[in-house]
Amino acid sequence: MTVTATPVPAASVPVSTTGASSTASATNHAEIASNFTQFLQLLTTQLKNQDPLSPMDTNQFTQQLVEFSQVEQQLKTNDSLTALVNLQQTAQSTQALQLVGATVVVDGSTTQLTSTGATWSLNATKPATASITIADSTGQNAFTGTFPVNSGAQSFTWDGRGNDGRLWPTGSYKLTATAVDASGQPTAISTQVQAPVDSVDLTQTPPVLSINGQNYTMNQLQKIVAH
Repeated sequence: MTVTATPVPAASVPVSTTGASSTASATNHAEIASNFTQFLQLLTTQLKNQDPLSPMDTNQFTQQLVEFSQVEQQLKTNDSLTALVNLQQTAQSTQALQLVGATVVVDGSTTQLTSTGATWSLNATKPATASITIADSTGQNAFTGTFPVNSGAQSFTWDGRGNDGRLWPTGSYKLTATAVDASGQPTAISTQVQAPVDSVDLTQTPPVLSINGQNYTMNQLQKIVAH
């Protein structure tokens, strides 16, 4: 088994934004401000012109004033939360763009076969014998075999040749692995892929990274190998 890595030309996707949220917020503020001003004008006018011998109950006006103040305060709180979310999304987008061209490791079983082969990372919980099947994008089996694996992470590289010796064409291939320990009991084994980040789609929330033709989010990255 050998380890290989082939860089993929990086590309980026432009960002598209919309002002619908800010427009709605501005409209809400304008309506609340207008209603609040009208309410205060009505309140002060009625208080000035009330009958001294039969004064109006001001408790209702006071309650409405408190309610208007609470709504205004809630709008300000919502604006603050929206600003924080926007800052976080901007930070995520900036971080994602910086990963274009970087070699990363993600959980997955599909990688690209190139002229130098296809590489996966196998992670076993204990020393075991792994049964490996590799299939192309149509689901046709290209290779099967059994190999000893150690506890922990290790690389597995397929040279692109099937069991009959035929060289398979470049493209996407999926590796499926199962393992049994020395006593023949099944043991857990997982697969990861190591490849460059081809592009980033910033129109998605959170941003989506394209790796080996598959889409991943930032939280699916296991580690960054090289930039």
